[in-house]
Amino acid sequence: MAMKPYIFGQVYTRYDMTDSDATTDSPVEGTPLIKPSSTDHPLHEAIVEACRSVYDPEIPVNIYDLGLIYTIDINAENAVHVIMTLTAPGCPVAGEMPGWVADAIEPLPGVKQVDVDLAWEPPWGMEMMSDEARLELGFM
Repeated sequence: MAMKPYIFGQVYTRYDMTDSDATTDSPVEGTPLIKPSSTDHPLHEAIVEACRSVYDPEIPVNIYDLGLIYTIDINAENAVHVIMTLTAPGCPVAGEMPGWVADAIEPLPGVKQVDVDLAWEPPWGMEMMSDEARLELGFM
């Protein structure tokens, strides 16, 4: 099987969604929001489900509900760009998890390419977990 394309360690620039240039992907330094996902794309739900099949080996919750997936961007050619984080920069699977995500998404019908970037800003926090994840882990 061929190696899946992904970029490890690239810090993602956040986007200012009040800026009129934000729709053209122009990064604005220091703004509080990350780029939104392509939720209206027909592949979005299948990609979310694929992300839900990937688990952090130390936490019994999938990475999507854990809040590790920041952005799923799908362009007109069905190339997928995922921005994700890890629970901690020193995570023992930091070098592997982006590949796991790419491996989960790439076989989906219609997906042409998958790139996964790691971001450390904003840092992951427990407030990013879904209610289902909090319930599963006994935090609710």
